[in-house]
Amino acid sequence: METMMPSSREAALATVARMPNPLGHFIAGESVAAGGQPFDVLEPATGGVIGQAFDASPDEVDAAVAAARDAFPSWAALSGEKRKALLHRVANMIEARADEIAGVECLDAGQAWRFMSKAAVRGAENFRFFADRAPAARDGQSLPSSDHLNVTTRHPIGPVAVITPWNTPFMLSTWKIAPALAAGCTVVHKPAEWSPYSARLLVEIAHEAGLPAGVFNAVNGLGETTGRRLTEHPDIKAIAFVGESKTGSAIMRQGADTLKRVHFELGGKNPVVVFADADLERALDAAVFMIYSLNGQRCTSSSRLLVEQSIHDQFVARLEERVKQLKVGDPFDPATEVGPLIHPRHLEKVQSYMAVARDDGATIAVGGERHGESGYFFQPTLFTQGRQHMRIAQEEIFGPVLTVIPFDGEADAVAKANDVAYGLAAYLWSGDGGRALRVANALNAGMVWVNSDNVRHLPTPFGGTKASGIGRDGGDWSFDFYMETKNIALAYGTHNVPRLGVA
Repeated sequence: METMMPSSREAALATVARMPNPLGHFIAGESVAAGGQPFDVLEPATGGVIGQAFDASPDEVDAAVAAARDAFPSWAALSGEKRKALLHRVANMIEARADEIAGVECLDAGQAWRFMSKAAVRGAENFRFFADRAPAARDGQSLPSSDHLNVTTRHPIGPVAVITPWNTPFMLSTWKIAPALAAGCTVVHKPAEWSPYSARLLVEIAHEAGLPAGVFNAVNGLGETTGRRLTEHPDIKAIAFVGESKTGSAIMRQGADTLKRVHFELGGKNPVVVFADADLERALDAAVFMIYSLNGQRCTSSSRLLVEQSIHDQFVARLEERVKQLKVGDPFDPATEVGPLIHPRHLEKVQSYMAVARDDGATIAVGGERHGESGYFFQPTLFTQGRQHMRIAQEEIFGPVLTVIPFDGEADAVAKANDVAYGLAAYLWSGDGGRALRVANALNAGMVWVNSDNVRHLPTPFGGTKASGIGRDGGDWSFDFYMETKNIALAYGTHNVPRLGVA
């Protein structure tokens, strides 16, 4: 699809104005006038209030879960072909409204149009991909033994909670919700409170496309209230969560009493490793793109740049020039490369690392300050003279901030790349095929891209190790989470059945 003409701020505001204010919930196919406490939703680019959303009350969470529970038997019994057709209709409607969706993401998430125009289309691709897999979702294996024919099959697990983050809210919501629906599960979705509007568009689109009432419900609210009620609810069978590692730990504790299955895509402190024999021009492009796109608010961002000592100085000099030239500005401007951070609390967090870097002995080579006088903009920042022990090399900052660390040889590169609590993604640049294989195998990460930026292929597994998560998305791995596997053993009648109690 060709790049869309940019939406305007006024058009995005008009879309939001058509929604209820305060924004309530969508339960059992209907908009619900909520009764919980309202909270403000801010516009990152201006700092102004776009509107309000309701924190769901306990009764509203119960109603959403009950709707999903009641709709589950009929949705699970629907043929895969019929689910496929419905999910393709959802994809068609997402594509038809992609510019509207992208504009809302620019408005309440502060993401630049050049990336959000593609993210909305990716949401449709997610629905299409899993729609096409719905007819075979229950397929299993034939595993014969000498006395039995073992046949495996899968069944949807039941109503699930999907809790999504604020960085690319629409695309990540489709990434979790589409496979759940394709598998035959029903969904209660809680989007991040800082960016709730595109999630409302998604649930409305799904029902306009013909999803039965109760199959897909959405509730707004805070993590410590609405989120917790969902994760502790006895009728929710599984929790799919994307967000911070600490929050993932809390959700695991909350779901423990009801033995909930969990799938977590959590934080990252991802390395990009550049060897001297790499295509340095392409490596530079990828290193810049993978940290400064999406305002640095990307779980798979390459926030640590490990550069071989022999090329370190020349590579960093070129990097500094590129970072200085990044265009920070209005998310709706198609020329903007870096927009604002999501919220004043997050801006404060990112700012706090400037003092941390200085105290640890790093150099702020580029940036390090707020950008402009309004909104939550922060200058693209580059830390040099980084060392492995520094907090800026260990902790997820989640902003447009890159830390450069030199290394000497393969062993040193691998040791430094792996020496963090996280293990989501890694990027490796080398012209030596053998080295690329050796290092890729040694990196402790769920995903490794060699001589590439983050290019997703939907059939492949997506997920991390260590503090970066539990489980995998993509292809059949998504169905492994949303479905239960059953084995049926059919006897040939030839094996000996032991006899007890016989005289």
